[in-house]
Amino acid sequence: MTLTASSLGRDAGGRAILDGIDLTVAPGERLGIVGPNGSGKSTLLRLLAGIARPSRGEVRLGGVPLQRLTRRDIARRLAFVEQQAETADRLTVRDAVELGRTPHLSALRPFGEADTRVVNAALERVDMASFAGRLWHTLSGGERQRTHLARALAQEPAILLLDEPTNHLDIRHQVALLALVRRLPVTAVMALHDLNHASAYCDRVLVLRGGRIAGLGAPAEVLTPATIRAVFGVEVTVHTDPGDGTRSLLVKGHIPFGETPEMTHVTGAAR
Repeated sequence: MTLTASSLGRDAGGRAILDGIDLTVAPGERLGIVGPNGSGKSTLLRLLAGIARPSRGEVRLGGVPLQRLTRRDIARRLAFVEQQAETADRLTVRDAVELGRTPHLSALRPFGEADTRVVNAALERVDMASFAGRLWHTLSGGERQRTHLARALAQEPAILLLDEPTNHLDIRHQVALLALVRRLPVTAVMALHDLNHASAYCDRVLVLRGGRIAGLGAPAEVLTPATIRAVFGVEVTVHTDPGDGTRSLLVKGHIPFGETPEMTHVTGAAR
């Protein structure tokens, strides 16, 4: 199932916070979205999820404009894990994850054994099975993040949208989560802060600057020292592991505040 944005834009406070976004995410693709704070990453994800309405352009899910689909229809196809999603304090972890089955249930199709198996599998995948009986308010930030991911997986979506999914996670769970997303038989769109994570776990990377696309393509094509300097204001060198060819971006300096780096635009290989 494809996810497409055409001439997408969003205004707030009398200014464009996102503008001119043309993007097609292919079935099974892992797309990373990177950019400085305030560049429009979260806004783009909320538009793609149908949570926010665009000021211009449209989003299509499987070729159908989102505005023609009900929230239940969207939730059966697409799951969104927000940065600061909240859940009622008195819910247990299992209760929270079971909410992911809601789009598939009805009066004629109540929660059953098949749903329990899906929930159990989702908890296992994010290493939260042993926390199933814990109350939400007793969880750490990282445990809450993993629970929200489990709830999204319980929806059994074709497309998974993740806004800073590694926030609050220790390094072990960061790597495990991103490796899990890479293995899942879904399309994944992730806003990421860590450029090395985007390079290692994404098929393509979308670079945003000031609400516009500054680069789109394979990680090696767009996460270059020149583009990173222009967009993020830091100097990096690229290290390639001679054993497995893995690329690492090493920060070696930054551009002083007040100086504006020259902007470059990298188109890469769009789909």
